[in-house]
Amino acid sequence: MSEIIIKMIIEALFASIASVGFAMVFNVPKHTLVYCAIGGAITYIARTILLHLGIGIEISTFLASTFIGIIALYWSRKHLIPRPVYTVASIIPMIPGTYAFSAMISLVDMNSHGVSEHLIDIFVFNGLKAVSILGAISFGLALPSLYFMRLNRPII
Repeated sequence: MSEIIIKMIIEALFASIASVGFAMVFNVPKHTLVYCAIGGAITYIARTILLHLGIGIEISTFLASTFIGIIALYWSRKHLIPRPVYTVASIIPMIPGTYAFSAMISLVDMNSHGVSEHLIDIFVFNGLKAVSILGAISFGLALPSLYFMRLNRPII
């Protein structure tokens, strides 16, 4: 049990480093880097726990990005910083790079070696998985702000 916890802490540390690096590329204020690191660790840990509970990667990613969307709304109101400063850097560890890479490699193989049913299956599976995860991230980040920001505003 302690090995799993130590492994999650190490992975969360690396996820937070990736989030901070991405935030630094886009020149976010220095005092928000800590929140970007915490957000990256939170999203990665939340998705990993949900995956270990047997939930699919798309739903796990959606729930983790919804969770960070809610937290980022609180942070943005508390510190008067736009919400995307926190959310965009925090979701970076959940980007489906492996699936997108595998889809592109199978596409290149189809171009080089000819089209086969196996390569088409790999391309479609990995491509749809990558698009589904990206959609889950997008909807997960958008829904909390749409819901909570709409509570105090009139419909018309």
